[in-house]
Amino acid sequence: MAKAPVLTPQADDFPRWYQDVLAKAELADNGPVRGTMVIRPYGYSLWERMQAEMDARIKEAGAENAYFPLFIPESYLTREAEHVEGFSPELAVVTHAGGKELDEPVVVRPTSETVIGEFMSKWISSHRDLPLLLNQWANVVRWELRTRIFLRTSEFLWQEGHTAHATEADASAYARRILHDVYRDFMVNVLAMPVLLGRKTRRERFAGATNTLACEAMMGDGKALQMGTSHELGQNFARAFDITFQDASGTQQTAWTTSWGTSTRMMGGLILCHGDDAGLRIPPRLASTQVVVLAIRDDDEVVAAARRLAEELRAAGVRVRLDDRTDVSFGRRATDWELKGVPVRVEVGPRDLANGEVTVLRRDTGDRSQVAVEAVAAAVPPLLELVQADLLAAATARHDARSADVATLEEAREAARTGFARIPWATLGEAGEEALAADAVTVRCLQLPDGSVPDREDDPEVLAVVARAY
Repeated sequence: MAKAPVLTPQADDFPRWYQDVLAKAELADNGPVRGTMVIRPYGYSLWERMQAEMDARIKEAGAENAYFPLFIPESYLTREAEHVEGFSPELAVVTHAGGKELDEPVVVRPTSETVIGEFMSKWISSHRDLPLLLNQWANVVRWELRTRIFLRTSEFLWQEGHTAHATEADASAYARRILHDVYRDFMVNVLAMPVLLGRKTRRERFAGATNTLACEAMMGDGKALQMGTSHELGQNFARAFDITFQDASGTQQTAWTTSWGTSTRMMGGLILCHGDDAGLRIPPRLASTQVVVLAIRDDDEVVAAARRLAEELRAAGVRVRLDDRTDVSFGRRATDWELKGVPVRVEVGPRDLANGEVTVLRRDTGDRSQVAVEAVAAAVPPLLELVQADLLAAATARHDARSADVATLEEAREAARTGFARIPWATLGEAGEEALAADAVTVRCLQLPDGSVPDREDDPEVLAVVARAY
Protein backbone atom coordinates (compact mmCIF):
# COMPACT_ATOMS: atom_id res chain seq x y z
CA MET A 1 0.00 0.00 0.00
CA ALA A 2 1.34 3.44 -0.98
CA LYS A 3 2.22 5.73 1.89
CA ALA A 4 -0.17 8.68 2.23
CA PRO A 5 1.53 12.07 1.71
CA VAL A 6 2.24 14.09 4.83
CA LEU A 7 0.84 17.21 3.14
CA THR A 8 -1.86 17.78 0.56
CA PRO A 9 0.03 18.16 -2.77
CA GLN A 10 0.14 21.75 -4.01
CA ALA A 11 -1.22 20.73 -7.42
CA ASP A 12 -4.28 19.13 -5.80
CA ASP A 13 -5.32 21.92 -3.44
CA PHE A 14 -2.93 24.83 -2.87
CA PRO A 15 -4.97 26.47 -0.05
CA ARG A 16 -5.26 23.13 1.75
CA TRP A 17 -1.52 22.58 1.34
CA TYR A 18 -0.93 25.97 3.01
CA GLN A 19 -3.11 25.04 5.97
CA ASP A 20 -1.34 21.69 6.27
CA VAL A 21 2.07 23.39 6.40
CA LEU A 22 0.92 25.79 9.13
CA ALA A 23 -0.17 22.87 11.30
CA LYS A 24 2.40 20.19 10.56
CA ALA A 25 5.44 22.46 10.54
CA GLU A 26 4.17 23.78 13.90
CA LEU A 27 4.02 27.41 12.81
CA ALA A 28 0.67 28.68 14.08
CA ASP A 29 -2.89 27.85 15.15
CA ASN A 30 -6.15 29.75 15.00
CA GLY A 31 -6.80 31.76 18.16
CA PRO A 32 -9.95 31.47 20.30
CA VAL A 33 -11.48 34.66 18.84
CA ARG A 34 -12.29 34.56 15.13
CA GLY A 35 -9.50 36.04 13.05
CA THR A 36 -6.80 35.82 15.72
CA MET A 37 -3.78 33.54 15.65
CA VAL A 38 -1.42 31.82 18.04
CA ILE A 39 2.15 31.81 16.69
CA ARG A 40 3.93 28.68 17.90
CA PRO A 41 7.59 28.74 19.04
CA TYR A 42 9.06 27.57 15.73
CA GLY A 43 6.98 30.10 13.79
CA TYR A 44 7.87 32.84 16.25
CA SER A 45 11.58 32.02 15.95
CA LEU A 46 11.30 32.86 12.24
CA TRP A 47 9.44 36.09 13.02
CA GLU A 48 12.18 37.02 15.51
CA ARG A 49 14.77 36.59 12.76
CA MET A 50 12.68 38.79 10.47
CA GLN A 51 12.45 41.40 13.21
CA ALA A 52 16.19 41.35 13.85
CA GLU A 53 17.14 41.71 10.18
CA MET A 54 14.54 44.40 9.53
CA ASP A 55 15.30 46.29 12.74
CA ALA A 56 18.98 46.55 11.84
CA ARG A 57 18.13 47.99 8.43
CA ILE A 58 15.58 50.42 9.89
CA LYS A 59 18.17 51.72 12.33
CA GLU A 60 20.74 52.04 9.54
CA ALA A 61 18.19 54.32 7.85
CA GLY A 62 18.27 56.52 10.94
CA ALA A 63 14.96 55.64 12.61
CA GLU A 64 14.69 54.99 16.34
CA ASN A 65 12.30 52.61 18.06
CA ALA A 66 9.53 53.89 20.34
CA TYR A 67 6.21 52.61 21.61
CA PHE A 68 2.77 54.20 21.44
CA PRO A 69 -0.54 53.16 23.07
CA LEU A 70 -2.77 50.36 21.83
CA PHE A 71 -5.85 52.48 22.55
CA ILE A 72 -6.50 55.64 20.54
CA PRO A 73 -9.25 58.21 21.24
CA GLU A 74 -11.91 57.92 18.55
CA SER A 75 -11.72 61.68 18.00
CA TYR A 76 -8.12 61.35 16.78
CA LEU A 77 -9.19 59.28 13.79
CA THR A 78 -11.93 61.68 12.79
CA ARG A 79 -9.43 64.54 12.34
CA GLU A 80 -8.27 63.13 9.00
CA ALA A 81 -11.47 62.42 7.07
CA GLU A 82 -10.08 60.16 4.35
CA HIS A 83 -8.15 58.12 6.93
CA VAL A 84 -11.14 57.39 9.15
CA GLU A 85 -13.32 56.64 6.13
CA GLY A 86 -10.76 54.14 4.85
CA PHE A 87 -10.46 52.29 8.15
CA SER A 88 -13.99 52.61 9.53
CA PRO A 89 -15.23 49.14 8.44
CA GLU A 90 -12.24 47.47 10.13
CA LEU A 91 -12.22 49.30 13.48
CA ALA A 92 -12.60 47.56 16.83
CA VAL A 93 -14.06 50.13 19.25
CA VAL A 94 -14.14 49.92 23.05
CA THR A 95 -17.22 51.59 24.53
CA HIS A 96 -17.24 50.13 28.07
CA ALA A 97 -14.41 49.60 30.57
CA GLY A 98 -14.16 49.33 34.35
CA GLY A 99 -17.84 48.45 34.54
CA LYS A 100 -19.12 51.67 32.99
CA GLU A 101 -19.58 53.36 29.64
CA LEU A 102 -16.64 55.47 28.53
CA ASP A 103 -17.10 59.21 28.02
CA GLU A 104 -15.38 58.81 24.65
CA PRO A 105 -15.02 55.51 22.81
CA VAL A 106 -11.47 54.35 22.16
CA VAL A 107 -10.27 52.54 19.07
CA VAL A 108 -7.94 49.55 19.23
CA ARG A 109 -5.15 50.76 16.95
CA PRO A 110 -5.50 49.76 13.30
CA THR A 111 -2.37 51.87 12.58
CA SER A 112 -0.80 54.75 14.46
CA GLU A 113 -0.60 57.80 12.18
CA THR A 114 -3.07 59.67 14.37
CA VAL A 115 -1.66 59.02 17.83
CA ILE A 116 1.93 59.49 16.64
CA GLY A 117 0.88 62.68 14.85
CA GLU A 118 -0.45 63.99 18.16
CA PHE A 119 2.94 63.48 19.82
CA MET A 120 4.96 64.72 16.85
CA SER A 121 3.07 67.98 17.29
CA LYS A 122 4.33 68.15 20.90
CA TRP A 123 7.91 67.15 20.13
CA ILE A 124 8.57 69.30 17.06
CA SER A 125 8.93 73.06 17.29
CA SER A 126 12.03 73.93 15.25
CA HIS A 127 13.66 72.86 11.99
CA ARG A 128 16.41 71.51 14.27
CA ASP A 129 13.94 68.84 15.46
CA LEU A 130 13.66 67.47 11.92
CA PRO A 131 13.74 64.95 10.52
CA LEU A 132 11.99 62.99 13.29
CA LEU A 133 12.33 59.32 12.38
CA LEU A 134 10.35 56.86 14.51
CA ASN A 135 9.51 53.16 14.32
CA GLN A 136 7.56 50.83 16.56
CA TRP A 137 7.14 47.06 16.75
CA ALA A 138 3.61 46.34 17.86
CA ASN A 139 0.33 44.56 17.25
CA VAL A 140 -2.65 46.09 15.43
CA VAL A 141 -6.29 45.13 15.02
CA ARG A 142 -8.30 45.32 11.81
CA TRP A 143 -11.58 43.46 11.99
CA GLU A 144 -11.33 41.32 8.85
CA LEU A 145 -14.30 39.37 7.51
CA ARG A 146 -12.28 36.70 5.70
CA THR A 147 -9.19 35.57 7.54
CA ARG A 148 -6.25 33.25 6.90
CA ILE A 149 -3.33 32.82 9.29
CA PHE A 150 -0.45 35.21 8.56
CA LEU A 151 -2.02 36.49 5.32
CA ARG A 152 -5.04 38.32 6.72
CA THR A 153 -5.94 38.23 10.41
CA SER A 154 -7.92 40.52 12.70
CA GLU A 155 -4.85 40.96 14.89
CA PHE A 156 -1.32 40.82 13.53
CA LEU A 157 2.22 41.87 14.41
CA TRP A 158 4.17 44.47 12.47
CA GLN A 159 6.56 47.35 12.43
CA GLU A 160 5.25 50.79 11.54
CA GLY A 161 7.54 53.68 10.80
CA HIS A 162 6.44 57.32 11.04
CA THR A 163 8.57 60.29 10.07
CA ALA A 164 8.32 64.07 9.81
CA HIS A 165 10.45 66.19 7.45
CA ALA A 166 11.03 69.83 6.63
CA THR A 167 10.33 69.50 2.90
CA GLU A 168 8.25 67.43 0.53
CA ALA A 169 11.40 66.32 -1.31
CA ASP A 170 12.97 65.03 1.92
CA ALA A 171 9.83 63.09 2.83
CA SER A 172 9.55 61.56 -0.63
CA ALA A 173 13.22 60.57 -0.68
CA TYR A 174 12.94 58.92 2.73
CA ALA A 175 9.82 56.94 1.76
CA ARG A 176 11.72 55.61 -1.25
CA ARG A 177 14.80 54.88 0.83
CA ILE A 178 12.74 52.68 3.15
CA LEU A 179 11.17 50.90 0.17
CA HIS A 180 14.50 50.15 -1.48
CA ASP A 181 17.21 50.06 1.21
CA VAL A 182 15.14 48.44 3.95
CA TYR A 183 12.26 46.46 2.45
CA ARG A 184 13.63 45.37 -0.90
CA ASP A 185 17.08 44.65 0.52
CA PHE A 186 15.62 42.45 3.27
CA MET A 187 13.17 40.64 1.01
CA VAL A 188 15.67 39.88 -1.74
CA ASN A 189 18.81 39.24 0.30
CA VAL A 190 17.30 37.51 3.36
CA LEU A 191 13.92 36.13 2.31
CA ALA A 192 15.34 35.20 -1.14
CA MET A 193 12.20 36.62 -2.75
CA PRO A 194 12.28 38.79 -5.88
CA VAL A 195 9.95 41.77 -5.43
CA LEU A 196 8.54 44.40 -7.74
CA LEU A 197 8.75 47.99 -6.55
CA GLY A 198 6.13 50.44 -7.73
CA ARG A 199 3.53 53.01 -6.85
CA LYS A 200 -0.10 52.21 -6.12
CA THR A 201 -2.95 53.63 -8.15
CA ARG A 202 -5.38 56.07 -6.59
CA ARG A 203 -7.80 53.19 -6.05
CA GLU A 204 -5.21 51.20 -4.05
CA ARG A 205 -3.56 54.08 -2.19
CA PHE A 206 -3.41 54.10 1.62
CA ALA A 207 -6.21 56.14 3.19
CA GLY A 208 -4.91 59.67 3.74
CA ALA A 209 -1.72 59.27 1.68
CA THR A 210 -0.70 61.33 -1.34
CA ASN A 211 1.38 58.45 -2.71
CA THR A 212 1.79 54.78 -1.75
CA LEU A 213 4.82 52.74 -2.76
CA ALA A 214 4.76 48.96 -2.51
CA CYS A 215 6.77 45.73 -2.70
CA GLU A 216 4.86 43.00 -4.56
CA ALA A 217 5.96 39.36 -4.78
CA MET A 218 4.73 36.34 -6.75
CA MET A 219 3.72 33.29 -4.76
CA GLY A 220 4.06 29.66 -5.81
CA ASP A 221 0.58 29.57 -7.35
CA GLY A 222 1.20 32.72 -9.43
CA LYS A 223 -0.81 35.05 -7.19
CA ALA A 224 0.59 38.31 -5.85
CA LEU A 225 1.21 39.20 -2.23
CA GLN A 226 1.79 42.76 -1.04
CA MET A 227 4.83 42.41 1.20
CA GLY A 228 5.31 45.98 2.41
CA THR A 229 4.26 49.57 1.76
CA SER A 230 5.76 53.03 2.20
CA HIS A 231 3.47 56.05 2.15
CA GLU A 232 4.02 59.72 1.44
CA LEU A 233 1.38 61.45 3.55
CA GLY A 234 2.02 64.95 2.23
CA GLN A 235 0.82 67.48 4.80
CA ASN A 236 -2.57 65.83 5.40
CA PHE A 237 -1.80 64.49 8.89
CA ALA A 238 0.51 67.38 9.72
CA ARG A 239 -2.35 69.83 9.16
CA ALA A 240 -4.82 67.67 11.10
CA PHE A 241 -2.48 67.40 14.11
CA ASP A 242 -0.71 70.77 13.81
CA ILE A 243 2.77 69.35 13.19
CA THR A 244 4.54 72.65 12.56
CA PHE A 245 8.02 74.08 12.99
CA GLN A 246 9.96 77.32 12.68
CA ASP A 247 12.34 77.25 9.74
CA ALA A 248 15.80 78.86 9.77
CA SER A 249 14.31 82.26 8.96
CA GLY A 250 11.81 82.05 11.84
CA THR A 251 8.81 81.39 9.60
CA GLN A 252 6.20 78.87 10.79
CA GLN A 253 6.00 75.89 8.42
CA THR A 254 3.94 72.70 8.22
CA ALA A 255 5.88 69.43 8.23
CA TRP A 256 5.69 66.66 5.63
CA THR A 257 5.18 63.12 6.94
CA THR A 258 5.56 59.50 5.89
CA SER A 259 4.54 56.12 7.24
CA TRP A 260 5.65 52.63 6.25
CA GLY A 261 5.11 49.07 7.42
CA THR A 262 5.64 45.34 7.05
CA SER A 263 3.96 42.60 9.05
CA THR A 264 3.60 38.92 9.85
CA ARG A 265 2.12 38.72 6.34
CA MET A 266 5.77 38.15 5.34
CA MET A 267 5.53 34.82 7.17
CA GLY A 268 2.75 33.83 4.80
CA GLY A 269 4.83 35.01 1.87
CA LEU A 270 7.76 32.88 3.01
CA ILE A 271 5.58 29.76 3.03
CA LEU A 272 3.78 30.49 -0.24
CA CYS A 273 6.89 31.50 -2.19
CA HIS A 274 9.37 28.78 -1.21
CA GLY A 275 7.29 25.89 0.13
CA ASP A 276 7.01 22.59 -1.75
CA ASP A 277 5.09 19.32 -1.34
CA ALA A 278 7.39 18.31 1.52
CA GLY A 279 6.81 21.51 3.53
CA LEU A 280 8.80 24.68 4.16
CA ARG A 281 12.07 25.64 2.52
CA ILE A 282 13.67 28.33 4.67
CA PRO A 283 16.41 30.55 3.19
CA PRO A 284 19.55 30.05 5.30
CA ARG A 285 20.03 33.75 6.13
CA LEU A 286 16.57 33.75 7.72
CA ALA A 287 16.53 30.30 9.30
CA SER A 288 16.54 30.21 13.08
CA THR A 289 18.06 26.73 12.66
CA GLN A 290 20.33 26.63 9.61
CA VAL A 291 21.62 23.09 10.14
CA VAL A 292 20.29 20.14 12.08
CA VAL A 293 22.72 17.38 13.02
CA LEU A 294 20.91 14.05 13.37
CA ALA A 295 22.31 11.08 15.23
CA ILE A 296 20.76 8.18 13.30
CA ARG A 297 21.10 5.47 15.95
CA ASP A 298 21.38 5.06 19.73
CA ASP A 299 25.09 4.41 19.54
CA ASP A 300 27.55 6.10 21.89
CA GLU A 301 30.09 6.78 19.14
CA VAL A 302 27.43 8.14 16.78
CA VAL A 303 25.87 10.42 19.39
CA ALA A 304 29.28 11.70 20.51
CA ALA A 305 30.30 12.44 16.91
CA ALA A 306 27.00 14.26 16.29
CA ARG A 307 27.56 16.42 19.35
CA ARG A 308 31.11 17.28 18.30
CA LEU A 309 29.94 18.26 14.82
CA ALA A 310 27.21 20.48 16.25
CA GLU A 311 29.77 22.21 18.47
CA GLU A 312 32.18 22.71 15.56
CA LEU A 313 29.42 24.16 13.37
CA ARG A 314 28.32 26.51 16.14
CA ALA A 315 31.90 27.66 16.55
CA ALA A 316 31.96 28.36 12.80
CA GLY A 317 29.01 30.77 13.24
CA VAL A 318 26.26 28.40 12.09
CA ARG A 319 22.88 28.36 13.85
CA VAL A 320 22.75 24.63 14.58
CA ARG A 321 20.45 22.18 16.35
CA LEU A 322 21.48 18.75 17.60
CA ASP A 323 18.83 16.05 17.26
CA ASP A 324 19.96 13.09 19.33
CA ARG A 325 16.45 11.86 20.14
CA THR A 326 17.30 8.29 19.21
CA ASP A 327 14.17 7.04 20.97
CA VAL A 328 12.24 8.54 18.01
CA SER A 329 12.65 6.84 14.63
CA PHE A 330 15.10 8.45 12.23
CA GLY A 331 12.45 8.56 9.48
CA ARG A 332 10.01 10.51 11.61
CA ARG A 333 12.68 12.99 12.70
CA ALA A 334 13.93 13.49 9.15
CA THR A 335 10.38 14.14 7.94
CA ASP A 336 9.77 16.65 10.74
CA TRP A 337 12.90 18.66 9.88
CA GLU A 338 11.99 18.50 6.20
CA LEU A 339 8.54 19.91 7.04
CA LYS A 340 10.19 22.73 9.02
CA GLY A 341 12.41 23.57 6.06
CA VAL A 342 15.78 23.55 7.84
CA PRO A 343 18.22 24.31 4.99
CA VAL A 344 20.82 21.61 5.64
CA ARG A 345 20.79 18.25 7.46
CA VAL A 346 23.91 16.49 8.61
CA GLU A 347 23.14 12.80 9.20
CA VAL A 348 25.55 10.84 11.38
CA GLY A 349 25.30 7.04 11.11
CA PRO A 350 27.58 4.17 12.12
CA ARG A 351 28.42 2.96 8.59
CA ASP A 352 29.36 6.41 7.25
CA LEU A 353 31.22 7.19 10.45
CA ALA A 354 33.28 4.02 10.04
CA ASN A 355 34.48 5.52 6.74
CA GLY A 356 35.19 8.88 8.36
CA GLU A 357 32.19 10.51 6.63
CA VAL A 358 28.72 11.90 7.24
CA THR A 359 25.84 12.59 4.88
CA VAL A 360 25.02 16.24 4.13
CA LEU A 361 21.60 16.91 2.60
CA ARG A 362 20.20 20.12 1.06
CA ARG A 363 16.53 20.74 1.86
CA ASP A 364 15.92 22.88 -1.25
CA THR A 365 17.02 20.29 -3.83
CA GLY A 366 17.23 17.05 -1.85
CA ASP A 367 20.81 16.56 -3.05
CA ARG A 368 22.97 14.37 -0.80
CA SER A 369 26.75 14.27 -0.53
CA GLN A 370 29.29 12.44 1.57
CA VAL A 371 31.61 14.79 3.44
CA ALA A 372 34.62 13.89 5.54
CA VAL A 373 33.90 14.44 9.23
CA GLU A 374 36.82 16.83 9.64
CA ALA A 375 35.65 18.91 6.62
CA VAL A 376 32.04 19.49 7.69
CA ALA A 377 32.55 22.73 9.62
CA ALA A 378 34.37 24.27 6.66
CA ALA A 379 32.02 22.89 3.98
CA VAL A 380 28.67 23.92 5.46
CA PRO A 381 28.88 27.76 5.52
CA PRO A 382 29.52 28.08 1.74
CA LEU A 383 26.84 25.46 1.14
CA LEU A 384 24.35 27.60 3.07
CA GLU A 385 25.19 30.59 0.85
CA LEU A 386 24.69 28.41 -2.23
CA VAL A 387 21.26 27.32 -0.99
CA GLN A 388 20.37 30.97 -0.34
CA ALA A 389 21.37 31.98 -3.88
CA ASP A 390 19.62 29.00 -5.49
CA LEU A 391 16.32 29.69 -3.69
CA LEU A 392 16.37 33.28 -4.98
CA ALA A 393 17.27 32.09 -8.48
CA ALA A 394 14.41 29.55 -8.49
CA ALA A 395 11.87 32.12 -7.29
CA THR A 396 13.14 34.63 -9.86
CA ALA A 397 12.90 32.07 -12.67
CA ARG A 398 9.31 31.27 -11.71
CA HIS A 399 8.43 34.97 -11.58
CA ASP A 400 9.95 35.59 -15.01
CA ALA A 401 8.31 32.53 -16.58
CA ARG A 402 4.87 33.51 -15.29
CA SER A 403 5.01 37.21 -16.19
CA ALA A 404 3.71 38.40 -19.56
CA ASP A 405 3.61 41.66 -21.51
CA VAL A 406 0.11 42.22 -22.90
CA ALA A 407 -1.64 44.85 -24.96
CA THR A 408 -5.35 44.47 -24.19
CA LEU A 409 -7.66 44.18 -21.19
CA GLU A 410 -8.69 40.65 -22.16
CA GLU A 411 -5.06 39.54 -22.50
CA ALA A 412 -4.33 40.98 -19.05
CA ARG A 413 -7.31 39.13 -17.58
CA GLU A 414 -6.16 35.85 -19.15
CA ALA A 415 -2.49 36.21 -18.10
CA ALA A 416 -3.57 36.96 -14.53
CA ARG A 417 -5.06 33.46 -14.28
CA THR A 418 -1.56 32.01 -13.87
CA GLY A 419 0.74 34.93 -13.02
CA PHE A 420 1.47 38.61 -13.58
CA ALA A 421 0.60 40.73 -16.60
CA ARG A 422 2.22 44.04 -17.60
CA ILE A 423 0.07 46.41 -19.63
CA PRO A 424 0.55 50.11 -20.48
CA TRP A 425 -1.27 52.18 -17.86
CA ALA A 426 -2.38 54.53 -20.62
CA THR A 427 -4.17 51.55 -22.22
CA LEU A 428 -5.69 50.21 -19.00
CA GLY A 429 -6.55 53.40 -17.10
CA GLU A 430 -8.95 53.68 -14.18
CA ALA A 431 -11.84 52.29 -16.25
CA GLY A 432 -9.87 49.16 -17.10
CA GLU A 433 -8.72 48.86 -13.50
CA GLU A 434 -12.34 48.86 -12.37
CA ALA A 435 -13.29 46.27 -15.00
CA LEU A 436 -10.48 43.93 -13.91
CA ALA A 437 -11.42 44.36 -10.24
CA ALA A 438 -14.85 42.93 -11.04
CA ASP A 439 -13.00 39.69 -11.91
CA ALA A 440 -10.80 39.84 -8.76
CA VAL A 441 -7.78 41.06 -10.74
CA THR A 442 -6.06 44.12 -9.30
CA VAL A 443 -3.35 46.54 -10.32
CA ARG A 444 -0.55 45.58 -7.96
CA CYS A 445 1.69 48.53 -8.81
CA LEU A 446 2.77 50.97 -11.52
CA GLN A 447 6.33 50.74 -12.85
CA LEU A 448 8.53 52.12 -15.57
CA PRO A 449 9.81 49.62 -18.18
CA ASP A 450 13.16 49.28 -16.37
CA GLY A 451 11.37 48.28 -13.15
CA SER A 452 11.91 51.61 -11.39
CA VAL A 453 9.23 53.55 -9.55
CA PRO A 454 7.59 56.32 -11.61
CA ASP A 455 7.27 59.82 -10.21
CA ARG A 456 3.85 60.29 -11.85
CA GLU A 457 0.97 58.12 -13.00
CA ASP A 458 0.58 60.13 -16.21
CA ASP A 459 4.05 59.29 -17.56
CA PRO A 460 3.24 57.66 -20.95
CA GLU A 461 5.83 54.92 -20.33
CA VAL A 462 4.21 53.70 -17.11
CA LEU A 463 3.20 50.02 -17.02
CA ALA A 464 0.55 48.51 -14.76
CA VAL A 465 1.38 45.13 -13.19
CA VAL A 466 -1.89 43.23 -12.70
CA ALA A 467 -2.56 39.93 -10.95
CA ARG A 468 -4.86 38.01 -8.70
CA ALA A 469 -3.76 38.53 -5.13
CA TYR A 470 -3.97 37.33 -1.56
